[in-house]
Amino acid sequence: MEITFLGTSSAVPSKHRNHAGIIIKYFKDTLLFDCGEGTQRQLTYAKISPMKINKIFITHFHGDHVLGLAGLIQSMGFRGREEDLDIYGPKGLGKIINAAFKIGYFQLNYNINIHEIGEGIVVETDEYIIRSIIAEHNIDNISYSVYEKKKPRFLREKAIELGVPVGPAFGKLHNGQEVEVNGKVIKPEQVLGPPREGKKVTYSGDTRPCEKLIELARNSDVLIHEATYEYADLDKAIEHCHSTSKEAAEIAKKANVKLLALTHISSRYMTDINIKNEAREIFENTVVVSDFTEIDIGKDKTTINFRKILTVNDE
Repeated sequence: MEITFLGTSSAVPSKHRNHAGIIIKYFKDTLLFDCGEGTQRQLTYAKISPMKINKIFITHFHGDHVLGLAGLIQSMGFRGREEDLDIYGPKGLGKIINAAFKIGYFQLNYNINIHEIGEGIVVETDEYIIRSIIAEHNIDNISYSVYEKKKPRFLREKAIELGVPVGPAFGKLHNGQEVEVNGKVIKPEQVLGPPREGKKVTYSGDTRPCEKLIELARNSDVLIHEATYEYADLDKAIEHCHSTSKEAAEIAKKANVKLLALTHISSRYMTDINIKNEAREIFENTVVVSDFTEIDIGKDKTTINFRKILTVNDE
């Protein structure tokens, strides 16, 4: 599972932080979470083709999370997209998409499937499950978790001992199907080990700390949580329904996550040093991500690459 941060600023972008956008790649799927203004350009710098995006998940309808959607939809049409595109978000998503069709003149040769969602299972495939909760913001904000389905380990020697021939029957059993061997039925549970935990990523969107998010994020490999404010600005965080770095760290600690990735950083701060240090006092395994940071959740360990993308504006 690979995560690429396209934008890590809050409402006002800065020279080095674009509006919100996160790509999660898992097997054949490319998932986009939030689509702030400028997301298309960030995809170009990150060398990720928008044509490979299968599904888009919007947390809420504040401009820094959704204003790039219209342009992205239109550009996919200009590039000749034919594959369906599924877009998920809070109630009112249909109105947002319909408004996108009224901006400029263009035609689409692909279908957009609109999913207005609440809490529960949003997507379930053979490989993963995406769940959602409604967090605590000043408008409805949906937090998402992506959980990998991990098949139980196949006990090869046990299968051979039961007389199962090496070959296609192994695959059928591993996929949960019974097979017949010499008139005897072999059930999957006879040759499968205990269930294995898959990789899990949780994304908060914009929120105040809340119990539902702790449960959603429980045992995540990576919790991506907003940290709009330093703790000294707690009053502003409460007023605008955001979180401070310390509060995000408390969520990570209570949810027993492995890595906390802080994003949605206010442009009022010249550096993120205080945000990082405040969070690490509570939850040591914390990073403050920047645009184009990559996190690879591997089989044995998670690696973080703070990529620097040079632009024409860099000196």
